[in-house]
Amino acid sequence: MKELTSYERMKRMYDHKEADRIPFLDNPWNSTLERWHKEGMPENVEWQDYFGVDKAAGFGVDNSPRYESKTIEENDEYRIFTTNWGATMKDFKHSATVPEFLSFRVDSRETWNEAKERMKPSDDRIDWDKLKKNYRQWKKDGLWIGAAFWFGFDVAHSWMVGTERFLMWMVEDPELCVDIFNTYLDLDLILFQKIWDAGYKFDSIGWPDDMGYKQNQFFSLSMYRELLKPVHKRAADWGHQKGVKVSMHSCGDINPLIPELIEIGIDCLHPIEVKAGMDPIHIKKTYGDKLVLHGGINVLSYSNPDTLRAEMRRVVPEMKKGGGYIFGSDHSIPSDLSLKDMKEIVALCKEIGKY
Repeated sequence: MKELTSYERMKRMYDHKEADRIPFLDNPWNSTLERWHKEGMPENVEWQDYFGVDKAAGFGVDNSPRYESKTIEENDEYRIFTTNWGATMKDFKHSATVPEFLSFRVDSRETWNEAKERMKPSDDRIDWDKLKKNYRQWKKDGLWIGAAFWFGFDVAHSWMVGTERFLMWMVEDPELCVDIFNTYLDLDLILFQKIWDAGYKFDSIGWPDDMGYKQNQFFSLSMYRELLKPVHKRAADWGHQKGVKVSMHSCGDINPLIPELIEIGIDCLHPIEVKAGMDPIHIKKTYGDKLVLHGGINVLSYSNPDTLRAEMRRVVPEMKKGGGYIFGSDHSIPSDLSLKDMKEIVALCKEIGKY
């Protein structure tokens, strides 16, 4: 088979068909990119182009309350700042880690209602300049184009409210949580409809919603069905009505939720977090005819290239059967992986990922 574009390769995976090879689609931490640059990767070249892996284009919208974003403290190690979601965060500049959330402006029904009043649709919530500048080139280059939605449990608890507080709200004031879920999504749907109507079509929609952690989930199956599943389904239905695919990112052990996600029409699940209790081969054998799987390579193995290669040889041949698999780590590429080792990993993926 001739070499395919990233779009063609991804399309065949979503159609559960074989391609020239499996797509390689992942994201390195900033600290990983820093290491690769120090080891010889040019600053002016995108890392995907440098390694010859697949590329996807994505764009989001601003569905925040638009609180003031400002830096409070900054040094060589970290930056403390406020966000347009009303959170105060500490972001470590040179570490492969998520930011630390220090405080939240939205901490009650009253403060949520104040935030909600600020979440009104307007054209300036869309980066039209980015689309005008890049969209034609994305199409010309054969990239898979995704619309990045932003709603759900994960972004509500982590970016706006705080985990403990939001989990208590799910028990004590579930209607408030559902209102937050739907307000986020309502604004997403209005803004992305504007983008679609303006002629900027996309191949998929996707959103992050981490619903699990190590060996467990943040809430029960019944709570998911009652509070969050209808909102997920509304987003999936909107995407399918457009004829596009639907992808969801959910870290942690979400094994009990997979049948629910399939039922509402999720087409692709990422990142299949092995270290949290997800078994990619078992999931492939159980759901692989219904669900595209993206990821599933244990990031803990990346600290030892020999271990990583062995893990790839064990997992990839099973995952690629019949299409429906996109290669990637089960979170993000860590800075443990040198430039030299990354080149070898890419070569191995292309070798064992051939059809």
